[in-house]
Amino acid sequence: MGVTEDLADELARDTVEAAELIGSETLVADVAKVIGATSTTAEEAFLTAVRVRMAAKRGRRYLEAQLRAYEAQIKHQD
Repeated sequence: MGVTEDLADELARDTVEAAELIGSETLVADVAKVIGATSTTAEEAFLTAVRVRMAAKRGRRYLEAQLRAYEAQIKHQD
């Protein structure tokens, strides 16, 4: 990735983790607003990175739930 994407992704990772830690539903939008005040390119890269990371987390949780359900089904059959 280029420098914009690398920096945006790093900030996205940190922001998503911080939002989860402090329970903020607006932190991502707030950070995006601050970034957008000086660089719409960086804001777009940040928001894209956030969406990708959030989607990956949801996908991971779904996959893990499916695997747990499968394992429970196998144990129940024994």
